[in-house]
Amino acid sequence: MRIHVIGCSGSFAGPRGAASGYLLEHEDESGRTWRVLMDLGSGAFGPLQSVIDPADLDAVIVSHLHPDHYLDLTGLEVFWAYHQRDDLPQLPIHAPRPLPERLSAVLGRSGNIPAGVDCEPFDHHVLEDRRRFSIGPFDILVREVLHPVEAYGFRITAGDTVLTYSGDTDTCAALDELAADADLFLCEAGYIEGRDDRFSGVHLTGLRAGQAAVASRARRVVLTHIAAWTDPEVPLAEARSVYDGPLELAAPGAVYELDRADRAA
Repeated sequence: MRIHVIGCSGSFAGPRGAASGYLLEHEDESGRTWRVLMDLGSGAFGPLQSVIDPADLDAVIVSHLHPDHYLDLTGLEVFWAYHQRDDLPQLPIHAPRPLPERLSAVLGRSGNIPAGVDCEPFDHHVLEDRRRFSIGPFDILVREVLHPVEAYGFRITAGDTVLTYSGDTDTCAALDELAADADLFLCEAGYIEGRDDRFSGVHLTGLRAGQAAVASRARRVVLTHIAAWTDPEVPLAEARSVYDGPLELAAPGAVYELDRADRAA
């Protein structure tokens, strides 16, 4: 499995990159490469196009409906609806139930069909806690996590490798379940200890992300969703104070390769 960081800035697009977006790739037994996009937040559709032709996407999964995680789906919808190719199928979008009406509201229309076309570009599928589904070689477990809006984290298995994506969450048991023995734990660390203690049930700090990694025995941790106003070395140091495994910061353009050798190690 390959994970491309399209954007990883927390809460809004930052001066050095877009908000959340991660492209997953994996080859099935026939050699076909499947491509699943995980979140497409503000500013992320632009850099996505430098990595792949968006027409090659097989599906999108959306953790929650804050703009930094879904807003650039408006651009993807325009791309899909008005593309010069007329053979694009409906693109499956797995997201919280309100997504279609949110997109229509942003685009200032009634209904889900863009002007001038005769069908919806997206095929909407509703996420629910504990739902399991597959997209090609990807097997996906969904758990609801702790955030001010309906929000989900994902445990994604492909072959012998496991990726866990926290989405946006504070400490919760579901997160530990999702990350159990994960080969890569892509974990948000939007807050820092002390400065953000007045907020609860919103984001992890670096310390709490590290504690989640310890509790779940995650094999490797990549911290993400750090806002532009935060020195990323602070949550990194917080996580490192409790977690002694491989640990790094997400960066736009980074690519992570997971394979059987990683699990064997």
